[in-house]
Amino acid sequence: MPEVSRFYGIIIRFYYRDQPPTHFHAYYGEHEALVEIETGTIHEGKLPKRAYELVEQWRLLHLDELRDDWNRARQMLPLMPIAPLE
Repeated sequence: MPEVSRFYGIIIRFYYRDQPPTHFHAYYGEHEALVEIETGTIHEGKLPKRAYELVEQWRLLHLDELRDDWNRARQMLPLMPIAPLE
């Protein structure tokens, strides 16, 4: 599962054969959440509140890049790195 970004102990990854809704995987310690790209809703799993707030801030800054990587993953193409939250 390719990693596209890492910041504040949070790792963002995509699976190549994931099904809709469009989402990415956010990992923080032992926590994992599937976060919908368009809405920021946690589709599955959970994150601590502060980690989710950071993921949501990052998601809003990188919507177009997340959409592009989702489409690339669906086509089995290499994913593009996305800048971390600073």
